[in-house]
Amino acid sequence: MNKRGFLALTLGLGLALATSVSAYAEDTLAKVKAAGVMKVGTETEFAPFDFIDAGKHVGLNVDLFDEIGKELGVKIEWVTLPWDGVLPGLEAKKFDVVAGPATITKARMEHYVFSAPIAEATVALMKRAGDKSIMKPEDIAGKTIGEAKATAQLTQTKAFGDKLPGGVKVKEYVGFNEAYADLAAGRVVAVGNSLPNIAFVAKQRPQTFAVVLPTFGVKTYFGYIGRKGADDASLMNAIDAALVKMKKDGRMATLQKKWFGVSFDTPDAVTTPNI
Repeated sequence: MNKRGFLALTLGLGLALATSVSAYAEDTLAKVKAAGVMKVGTETEFAPFDFIDAGKHVGLNVDLFDEIGKELGVKIEWVTLPWDGVLPGLEAKKFDVVAGPATITKARMEHYVFSAPIAEATVALMKRAGDKSIMKPEDIAGKTIGEAKATAQLTQTKAFGDKLPGGVKVKEYVGFNEAYADLAAGRVVAVGNSLPNIAFVAKQRPQTFAVVLPTFGVKTYFGYIGRKGADDASLMNAIDAALVKMKKDGRMATLQKKWFGVSFDTPDAVTTPNI
């Protein structure tokens, strides 16, 4: 081989290696495994998924991500912030995935990738215990209720309220804890949230709150959120594989029963959301 040919071959191999190294370096799963840590963004005011109990971060998400970490062979590092800052933080790559979780919707799927569902997200109302003026969802007509900002439950609650005589006034909160506090104080007559969240809070404080049934809106599901793009696809695929494995071996149902009191029959994936 002449010198020019050797140099060309060397240059070609160098470029190929550089391209391979660059692609590897940009792959989120590869970076997570190399660091041995996956950073997970969430809020801590969404019991029973994420909340603070006796100064400790606990909830379904904590337990599930502990299991996901074991499956991926990495530790979990939590990054907590208000919900309205979680998705911007994901886009800014302050963490690798969002625990949240968030309701899987068509609008959100245009911008993000969702994991396999971890629970239902059907909307329910919670009222003050003993309040006989709110016996069914339609009884909130003309009244003020609380909801958290930037949630699918807020969107469905507003749509439901628009169909009622006199409509419904919705007060929006940064976090659900503030909404629950206002409900307990009588500043709103009810709070709308997913059935799993509502059932958990009412179970924890039966002297203060009660669930209003039936649920309303269409059946929806909660999932974890990742960034779109080739760099993040492998990480979300790995998280999906871990969740589906947990569903099949019973770990998912065990954790759902631990935190909700019931387990949910969820699909392995949602490709066409109902909302």
